[in-house]
Amino acid sequence: MSNLKIILLVIIPLALIPTGIAFGNHIFSGDAFAQYLDIAQLSAEKYTLQVGDKSYDIYYGYHGSFEVDVNKPSEDLPQLSAININTEKKSLEITMESVPSDSVLWLRLPLEVISAEDAQYKLFIDGKETLYDTTKFPQDYALGMIIPKDTKHIEIIGT
Repeated sequence: MSNLKIILLVIIPLALIPTGIAFGNHIFSGDAFAQYLDIAQLSAEKYTLQVGDKSYDIYYGYHGSFEVDVNKPSEDLPQLSAININTEKKSLEITMESVPSDSVLWLRLPLEVISAEDAQYKLFIDGKETLYDTTKFPQDYALGMIIPKDTKHIEIIGT
């Protein structure tokens, strides 16, 4: 019986040591996909921003998660009208068509379009500096903010 215990004490730890041997092959390289979509992007609205001869998709949504079905627009949801780049200020300017009530707005900002050192953007809503929250993704940042009722202009300044 003691030989069995010794064998088990030797074999089990050896079986748990990582060896670096894989039993599957990756058929795609890491560069095979330009961007990894997540569920938030798949359920989001998309604004295509044209910068020179390049276009960038800026995903955005309201209320921060999945409780809003963008395929069934509601009069209660804010309506984004336009997104433009202000090269002099190094900022994105967002024009809202309507904001019927205080809401949460989030945007996925491609790093090629706007970035900020240590993700320290400046956010102005109708000219008033405002707090925000960020989440880092491989190719962009998600920036979330609370927009008050009747907001008309949002400006995100990078570096």
